[in-house]
Amino acid sequence: MPLLVRTWNLFHGNAVPPERRAYVRQMVELVTADDPDVVCLQEVPVWALRHLESWSGMHAIGAVGAQPLLRSADLGRWVTDLHHGILRSAVTGEALATLVARRHAVVEERRDPVGPHRVLLGVQLDGGAFVGNFHVTGGAVAEEQFRRVLDLAGRDAVVLAGDVNLRPPYDLVGFSEPLANSIDQILIRGLPSTPPVAWPTERRRVDGRLLSDHAPVEAMVG
Repeated sequence: MPLLVRTWNLFHGNAVPPERRAYVRQMVELVTADDPDVVCLQEVPVWALRHLESWSGMHAIGAVGAQPLLRSADLGRWVTDLHHGILRSAVTGEALATLVARRHAVVEERRDPVGPHRVLLGVQLDGGAFVGNFHVTGGAVAEEQFRRVLDLAGRDAVVLAGDVNLRPPYDLVGFSEPLANSIDQILIRGLPSTPPVAWPTERRRVDGRLLSDHAPVEAMVG
C-alpha cells in the first residue's frame, strides 16, 4: 500500500512574519489532519516532543539535536514565550520528530550524528521503508553533512525527508529526482514514488496567518 510521506520545517513554531507567540500545536494538527502515513518534522522545540502524540494521534519518535540552553525544556519554553520571533531555539533547544500513523509498526529507531547538533533520525517500518529525517546546517558545512546523511542511508528501500539547506542539483546515486529549487526534499531509493510537491501557500495559512517560512513537501511512496 502506498505511503503518504510529508516533511516540514516548523521554523520553531513561528509564523511569517514571526510573532511574539508560537503555533507549534496548530502546525502539527494541520500537517496531520488528513491522516498521512509518515510526517518528518524539523526545528521542533524540545518541549514539544512529549505533546506530539496527543496533538497528532500518531506514534512520535524524537531526536534532540541542540539541547535546551538552560538544561530544562520547560524553563526554556517559558523564557522563549517572552518573544518566539526573536528567541527561536536559542533557549528552548531544537529537535527532529518523525510521526508514524498507528496502523504502521516501527521495528527500529536510529539516531546517527551527522554534525554538531545535527542528527539523522531513522525509523524502520515493519515490512516497508527505512525513513530518515534530517536537517543539515546551512553554509559551508551543508554539503558535507548532506553527504553523511546519504552515506548513512545504506538500505535498499529508503526515504530521506528533511531540510538539505542546499538547492539542487545534488550528487545523488539511485535516488529519485529532487524537488526543483527547494531546500526541503523527499528523496526515495528502491521504491516507486510520485514526484515530491510543495504545498501551496494558502494551504498552510490558518486564520489569516502564514505558518512557518517553509512549505510542507509530500510524496506518495510505494
